[in-house]
Amino acid sequence: MNRSQLGAFAGLALGFAGWFGGFGAFLVVALCGATGWAVGHLLEDEEARERLRDRLDRSGTSGDGRRRTR
Repeated sequence: MNRSQLGAFAGLALGFAGWFGGFGAFLVVALCGATGWAVGHLLEDEEARERLRDRLDRSGTSGDGRRRTR
């Protein structure tokens, strides 16, 4: 499935959710789609995982979730 087909499918899903479920359902479907896209992007792209890891390291936490002392 190429990106055009995926985009069309996502648009149809959002349209159906908006039509049959209202604006709240539209937002839930959009949020789930964005989350799925982000997770899929991270799983597919090693460079994206490294950038995320670097960004989290610069935020001041260690791998075990505790604050680093400087």
